[in-house]
Amino acid sequence: MARHTTGLSLNNDRLYKLTYSTEVFINQGKGKLQDSVGYRISSNVDVVLLWRNPDGDDDQLIQITIKDVNVDNVNQKRGEKSIFKGKNPTKIIRKENLEALQRPVLLHLVHGKVKNFYSYENEPVAIENLKRGLASLFQMQLSSGTTNEVDISGDCKVTYQGHQDKVTKIKALDSCKIERSGFTTANQVLGVSSKATSVTTYKIEDSFVIAVVAEETRAFGLNFLRSVAGRIVSKQKLELKTTEAGPRLMSGKHVAAIIKAVDSKYKALPIVGQVFQSECKGCPSLSEHWQTIRKHLQPDNLSKAEAVRNFLVFIQHLRTANKEEILQILKAENKDLLPQLVDAVTSAQTPDSLVAILDFLDFKSDSSIILQERFLYACGFASHPDEELLRALISKFKGSFASNDIRETVMIIIGALVRKLCQNEGCKLQAVVEAKKLILGGLEKAEKKEDIMMYLLALKNALLPEGIPLLLKYAETGEGPISHLATTGLQRYDVPFITDEVKKTLNRIYHQNRKVHEKTVRTTAAAIVLQNNPSYMDVKNILLSIGELPKEMNKYMLSVIQDILRFEMPASKVIRRVLKEMVAHNYDRFAKSGSSSAYTGYIERGPHSASTYGLDILYSGSGILRRSNLNVVQHIGKAHLHASQVVIEAQGLEALIAATPDEGEENLDSYAGLSAILFDVQLRPVTFFNGYSDLMSKMLSASSDPVSVVKGLILLIDHSQEIQLQSGLKANMDIQGALAIDISGAMEFSLWYRESKTRVKNLLAVVITGDITVDSSFVKAGLEISAETEASMEFISTVQFSQYPFLVCLQMDKAEAPFRQFETKYERLSTGRGYVMRKRKERLVAGSEFPLHQENAEMCKVVFPPQPDSAASSGGWF
Repeated sequence: MARHTTGLSLNNDRLYKLTYSTEVFINQGKGKLQDSVGYRISSNVDVVLLWRNPDGDDDQLIQITIKDVNVDNVNQKRGEKSIFKGKNPTKIIRKENLEALQRPVLLHLVHGKVKNFYSYENEPVAIENLKRGLASLFQMQLSSGTTNEVDISGDCKVTYQGHQDKVTKIKALDSCKIERSGFTTANQVLGVSSKATSVTTYKIEDSFVIAVVAEETRAFGLNFLRSVAGRIVSKQKLELKTTEAGPRLMSGKHVAAIIKAVDSKYKALPIVGQVFQSECKGCPSLSEHWQTIRKHLQPDNLSKAEAVRNFLVFIQHLRTANKEEILQILKAENKDLLPQLVDAVTSAQTPDSLVAILDFLDFKSDSSIILQERFLYACGFASHPDEELLRALISKFKGSFASNDIRETVMIIIGALVRKLCQNEGCKLQAVVEAKKLILGGLEKAEKKEDIMMYLLALKNALLPEGIPLLLKYAETGEGPISHLATTGLQRYDVPFITDEVKKTLNRIYHQNRKVHEKTVRTTAAAIVLQNNPSYMDVKNILLSIGELPKEMNKYMLSVIQDILRFEMPASKVIRRVLKEMVAHNYDRFAKSGSSSAYTGYIERGPHSASTYGLDILYSGSGILRRSNLNVVQHIGKAHLHASQVVIEAQGLEALIAATPDEGEENLDSYAGLSAILFDVQLRPVTFFNGYSDLMSKMLSASSDPVSVVKGLILLIDHSQEIQLQSGLKANMDIQGALAIDISGAMEFSLWYRESKTRVKNLLAVVITGDITVDSSFVKAGLEISAETEASMEFISTVQFSQYPFLVCLQMDKAEAPFRQFETKYERLSTGRGYVMRKRKERLVAGSEFPLHQENAEMCKVVFPPQPDSAASSGGWF
């Protein structure tokens, strides 16, 4: 194959005999190639020049014929375990596939680039793709430069580097435009990082291209857990062996006539790789699969990783099912298993699963409220929601409901979907525009307190920049709970949205320039200012206010400042500058007593990621809890995920102990409730009691049983990618992660012992799976990786208010947890024969002690001595 002015050029009347091989290796990231699974397809190739345009040498039609095909291992260690041992190519590839593979293709090259690819219609797509992979190697140019080329990988940006003895082609695989199915999770913390490279080298000797060597690498890793990683290496090698006398050139001016003369059955087909699906032989139906796994999803089994693993597998099966199949199992299932089934069907996120679940649920009935709630929360956690889902919820919201709680939850989840669609550049979608109008318009027109709270919660999820003026209005002028909710909504916006104008309003709220505000509102306003590039004067005025505030608020704000300094938060630099002034930094200000506190610490910290927790707890002057706020945030690089927030609020309880309420809080109704954010989604708050009569009835009849905040199976990580390898093989990369979660909260009072206790418990079972396959339709190789754990975390705060300063004990325990990792590598023929290698690692992660306050940590141990065999805990009376 001679070098020409622009690309490859074949000599007249010659038959070029070449050898060709394509091989693929799959391993776990940094593994050695010899430890990989994969396979090699090798053959001889005959190439002849059929026609050259008489008006230009750079217009050629060549014929490529694959012969003597063989399939074998890439790993020579396999020996007797080889799946190919004792099988000839016809048995491996199958007769009809082999015949198709060995039928010639025609390639029309103009200036070295593929003008058209000609083959026979109705050949198996997977086989035709292998021929496309070989044909694409004939496309090249000799001069250096960057251009766009269309080949099996799609329309790609390529860069050529010309040298004396070789030409190198670097293909930017990320630039390739090719239609392939796939989706990913928008949040980087839960997302997947991937890297793709392609280098093809054309070796030249005495003006002839004597060999082509191509290597494509696809690597991926889960950002959150780097051990879930994999790599595909695909290699092609085409080498000239001999040339001999070949057929004479066909004469004619038009290539179409030449092709028709060769064989009228040839058709111009795209050289871009085409999609094919491998048949699943002997696979169970959806109903059969459900019957085999349903026992694992019984409510009592949900704390086990086995439940989550089966949940993930079932979602994959649901994604291939139709509406009727899904409805059939929904209608046949009992009430214990239906909530888990609803989680799975909703998480499948296909058009059929959405239609099926909407047909099944009746929002006008109060008999399935639990199922309606599970459906809505699964929508809120959806990994890749589409416009159709949002449109369906908008339609439901405009209808009627048996439960007002469900109506509120629909609107709250509409807000969550708006944010997720906007993160995926879907802010201009018709349904998103309609949902924005629904939230903002509803908030502007709402008159009932319940409706205002509902739209504020939706806006707290949607985080619309255009909603900030409304949040500021309600924060500054709304009554207590509304003002507090609007302020916490502002707290969720990123730094660029908290402008000087926003901070001006927040400062007015904190310093009560226009009206008296509750402590919870003031402290939240101050926290937002301190978290978002506070100015020197912002910080100075906040510091000067300490000492003039109600007792417990003094202590709380002092703890917030100390926590920022200790944890080296961004505001710490400007705070240190202000503290150089004696007027701001003096003993009187920094010696305020009290029990309120704020503390931030690390759950885990590594070179690439960190997991932090923060607990702030605010009491009234009489020693009764006003607010406890426990946050867990996962950081990876500059990205973060608000994994959880559990806020317990109480107010108006001073009458129980004949205490005097703090200033501005004299007329508050008795109330206690719990609000939660889970994986960046604000959930509908839960009420423990509302009003004095409700409180007294619950105190007289209540047990200390916890109230469930959220319970269910959540698909959290969801990445699916179909890749066209340039060799013609198809690769699939799937990573899924899910968890079974149970968050509950309880609040207890004892008038006899003058003690209150709040308890928040998190139970988790987590499973992450990664699956890479490379498929030729007749042989498949793959790697399956998974990791799992079962964990629990509990936070308890106990207050004894029989004296002042009252005693407070804070405890947070993370119990001992198993961590298991699995790896399976396999090679499998379509006829059923396979090779499998499995590995398993398991370790026990010790329970952890998390400091929650800096003072008197030993005092908890005096009052609550450690029990034998109990989980590790820490805390302090102070």
